[in-house]
Amino acid sequence: MSCSYYIYYRVASDKTAACEPVIKELLAAVNLATGVAGRMLKKRDEPLLWMEIYENVGEEAKFEWELAEAVSRLKVQDFLQPGSGRHTECFEDGNW
Repeated sequence: MSCSYYIYYRVASDKTAACEPVIKELLAAVNLATGVAGRMLKKRDEPLLWMEIYENVGEEAKFEWELAEAVSRLKVQDFLQPGSGRHTECFEDGNW
């Protein structure tokens, strides 16, 4: 069974331009370390709300560790709105 991760957060308005290449680097680092290709979305009509999506994650523990390491190394928290954080939702893929 595999899982899909949905991670959303609010970027500080004065740091959006600087944050985009960092998130692209994050996606690349996670892909290199885990083989999971993530993608990034911005909410329509609310451009400061961003979401990373990682689908078909098989090795959850390794994925979560590699993601956390990359987020820390790239200092992603520095680009978020003050007092906010990254919120993670994980959904199991079912046999529907």
